[in-house]
Parts: sequence; C-alpha cells; structure tokens
Amino acid sequence: MRGAMARAGRVAAVCLLGVSAGAQVAQASPDPLPPYAQAYEPQGVDERGMWMQSDEAERQLRDSNFVIRDEALQSYIRGIFCRTVGDERCRNVRIYLLRIPGFNATMYPNGMMTIWSGLLLRVKSEAELGAVLGHEFGHFELRHSLQGFKQLRSSTDALAWLSILAPVTTTALQVGIIGNFFAFNREQEQQADMQGLNYLASSPYPSAVAADIWDRQMAEKDATAAGRKRKVKTHHYSAGFAASHPTDLARATYLRAAAMKTGDGGDAGDASYRNGLAKWLPAFLDDQIRLNDFGGSEYLLGQLASGGWTPELLYARAELYRQRGNPRDLISASQFYQEAIDKGYAGPEAHKGLGLCLMRSQQVEPGKAALRKYLELSPSGPDAPMIAALVGK
Repeated sequence: MRGAMARAGRVAAVCLLGVSAGAQVAQASPDPLPPYAQAYEPQGVDERGMWMQSDEAERQLRDSNFVIRDEALQSYIRGIFCRTVGDERCRNVRIYLLRIPGFNATMYPNGMMTIWSGLLLRVKSEAELGAVLGHEFGHFELRHSLQGFKQLRSSTDALAWLSILAPVTTTALQVGIIGNFFAFNREQEQQADMQGLNYLASSPYPSAVAADIWDRQMAEKDATAAGRKRKVKTHHYSAGFAASHPTDLARATYLRAAAMKTGDGGDAGDASYRNGLAKWLPAFLDDQIRLNDFGGSEYLLGQLASGGWTPELLYARAELYRQRGNPRDLISASQFYQEAIDKGYAGPEAHKGLGLCLMRSQQVEPGKAALRKYLELSPSGPDAPMIAALVGK
C-alpha cells in the first residue's frame, strides 16, 4: 500500500511541477530554435506503436471525401507553413486540408498534419495561420503525444492500484491525480503555444498576431451564446478542473506579453491570404452558414468584412438571414441579396434567394421577376421546374 501511495504521490508531484513550469513558460520570451534532426525514427515500443496507429489513420484519410484535393490551395497553405517553421522542418510533414467547418488543426506523431476549413476561414492573415500551424508542429517537435501517453498510463496505473489497495480512503488523492493529468495537458498546450511563437519570431511573419486569434475566438463564442439566447460566458484566466487547454483569455494574454518582448516585425500577409483563399471562400462560407449558428456566423462575417462588404460576403449574409427566416430577417436578406447583385455577384442563386424572400414578404410581383431572372440565367438548374411552376411560367 505504501508503494502504491508513493507512486501516486510521484505522479502528482510530476504533474504539479509541470503546472509550475507552464507558468514560467508563459512569462518567458521566445528562445532561439534548436537544431532540427531530419529522418527521425520512433524510439521505444510506445512511440513505435503510436506511429503505426498514425500511419493507419493516414492511409484511411487519403481516400476520405473530406480531403480538399486542390493542388493550388495545398501548395499555398504549405508555403505558409514552411515560411513559419523553416524549409528544413516542413520538408517531411504531410498536410491534409479537410473540409470541416470547425476551428481546428491536428499534428500526428508520424508527421501528418490536418487543417480544417473552418480554421482557414477564421484566421485573417498568413501570419495568423502560421501561428496555429506552428503550435501544432510544436507538439510534434516536443514529442507531446508520447509524453501525454506515458502520463496517462502512469495516472491510470496509479488509480487502478489505489482502487484495489485503498478503495475507501483515497478519493481525494484519486481526484488529485485526475486533475493533475489535465493540468499536464494544459502545460503541454502552453509549451506548444510558446514554441509556435518561437517559429513566428524566427520567420518573416510578426509574432504579435498570435494573440489576436484568441481575442476573436472569445468574441465569436460570446456571439454564438447571444444568438442562442444563452448567458454570455465570462472569460477567465484560470482553466477548469478538467480543461485540457488553457483558456482563450490566458492564451491571448501570455502570447501578447511574450510577443511584446520579442519585438519582431514583418508583413502579416493579410492581402495575400485573402487572395489565396478567394476561390474557396464561397464554399467555406456556405459550410459555416449551414451550422445553424446565427450569432457566431454574423460575427464571423463582420470580421471578414472589416475591409468592406464584398459580393460574396453579402450573399453569405443574405443566406444567413434567409435561413433563420424571421419576418424581419426576410426583409434584411432581400436587401443583402440586392446589394450582392448590384456589386457584381455572378451566381444566379442570388436572384433565386431574392425572389423567394420577396415572395415570402408578400412582394409577389417583384419576387416573381427575380425568379424569372434566375430561370433566365440557370434554365437547366435542378430546381428550374419547381421555380417555373412557382412563377406560373
């Protein structure tokens, strides 16, 4: 029993030390990047097993319908990643762009990286995307997956022994072990954040943009809550007991403080990023609108339109209001459709949306005129017979 208690104590002590180290990392300025070793091979049975699982996951992903198979976009995103971490580091990483409308990217132990389209939609510059990708690559370079696996195994072993040897009297220690495991995860996330900042500071991009991402994530979450008539969340510096990541507020704060100490500059690549994403922007916006998140989507559209409302953004906003479908929303949607058309939106679907909104708002004749224009521009569309019947054509 004393052996099991001692082992559990060591696990807890290691985790507590990790939390303390994380606090120190958060206050430190970025350090010079260490030399990078190419052709790394997994060490030990644990890491080899993780690589085998990752290899199998990659084989399955290659045939997935979620993969965006656009060589131009793939090359552009890879160029941002390589400029962030350096050509040497990026050489052996395989990047998969996935059409999933969420804010996420992942890095696997075998060198596979996935980037979700929702992330591409939300970042505003090459530098911001580089900050996220640098964070993910930081997990890989620091071997966090292996460390996390060993930490989880140590924690579950300790919990198993405690449940056998002292099932009644060790509840507090069991809770402490569980809490320290999550604290260990948060400390790894902080390390990866700072490693990503190191990459940016050594790249042509400015590291100051890394904090801006988390400011907007907080604002989008608030907008989502308000749109769903929920209480807007109060953001905190401290994460909850079972949180696996630092809070958005904590990340924005320590990343901004570290970037100020770094004092690096450079072009964030705002305009080039808008151009690089232009072809896929309508599709990514359509995926976002389909999430049924009015508040968050409206906030996101406003952020994308900070430099002015383009025809594509106006059309997406019209679709957002039309889908919510309140009587006043249909009036707003009609106006947004018309603005998109007036600004040169080329797709015939804008005329269809305009016509449907006008007809539902009891503006029958203007609505039918817009629908006839849609039929003129898209006579063989899949819904052409239905629209023709609706206008009595």
